[in-house]
Amino acid sequence: MYELLKKDGLAKRGRLHTVHGVIETPVFMNVGTAAAIKGAVSTTDLQEIKTQVELSNTYHLHVRPGDEVIKKLGGLHKFMVWDKPILTDSGGFQVFSLAGLRRIKEEGVYFNSHIDGRKIFMGPEESMQIQSNLASTIAMAFDECPSSIAEKDYIEKSVDRTTRWLIRCKKEMERLNSLPDTINQEQMLFGINQGGIYEDIRIRHAKEIADLHLDGYAIGGLAVGESHEDMYRILDAVVPHLPQNAPTYLMGVGTPANILEAVDRGVDFFDCVYPSRNGRHGHVYTRHGKLNLYNARYELDERPIEEGCRCPACRTYSRAYIRHLLKAKEMLGMRLCVLHNLYFYNSMMEEIRQAIEEGRYQEYKKEKLDGLMSGRE
Repeated sequence: MYELLKKDGLAKRGRLHTVHGVIETPVFMNVGTAAAIKGAVSTTDLQEIKTQVELSNTYHLHVRPGDEVIKKLGGLHKFMVWDKPILTDSGGFQVFSLAGLRRIKEEGVYFNSHIDGRKIFMGPEESMQIQSNLASTIAMAFDECPSSIAEKDYIEKSVDRTTRWLIRCKKEMERLNSLPDTINQEQMLFGINQGGIYEDIRIRHAKEIADLHLDGYAIGGLAVGESHEDMYRILDAVVPHLPQNAPTYLMGVGTPANILEAVDRGVDFFDCVYPSRNGRHGHVYTRHGKLNLYNARYELDERPIEEGCRCPACRTYSRAYIRHLLKAKEMLGMRLCVLHNLYFYNSMMEEIRQAIEEGRYQEYKKEKLDGLMSGRE
């Protein structure tokens, strides 16, 4: 159940009640594709850096170690020793981005594994069955994620197929949640809005899926090469047509600035690999923008990554030491940068929630964006 606690303009302060605990929104979900955050980050670390939701991927876990293996081991929560909510992506995006040769048919998609080349079939029912085996808190519907530069005629047909697949996902999840051997019989389902950069297709699709009364609604197929202006234009058009009494999730987004802008347009769930990927390359976020710790200027810098930050890296270590670790290719350097970046994102979401509660989101957003652009170190 989703509670809308406060609105400040279009910005929403909400609370999603799940079988694995309450999610305070707006929220950033920390991406652990294969049931782990890249960068040697443990679930104990996730607790310490204020993580509310961990996100894993259906396709990757189906290929390795296998969703049936995870079910035999008690589900994903038990497998990775995490007691808070988990969202599993449906695998749709990976099927369309990783699989190379594939055949899309009404029943689903035939493709080859990117790991060992074996033939795999995945459709709406298979995606729901895999996610039920994983026993995640929130399952994503299986959709087609067409290229943002595809012809409008193709996108229209693709969106219609995604709607038909969503109806099948909902029916299959209801069946799975009723079975006695299902680990999580209260698994939630989020549908996905598609339509490329065409406002008319997006709005029509939003209205169609809103009628299905789902647990949440995602906006997919953005942050895949279109401009920020196009992304914000689509959000301006689509979000008003999605239910206010359910979470709105912008998939795969993004930078701190992207999140601030999307919250202002009514989005309250986010995920992105940026903080962990950038951290693994020595790029760290601060309230004054991003730093590259490989830079020679930090060789003798005894300050933490960010003054006043309470993350595990900043409480103890200097920029100079972390730079040395990165240069020496010591895994600890990468790990500390990832922990800092995820803490930065999770803390920013706390600030966003507080600003909405206090009715000062516009002021907060301007102040935050000005700081991020300042480039001060």
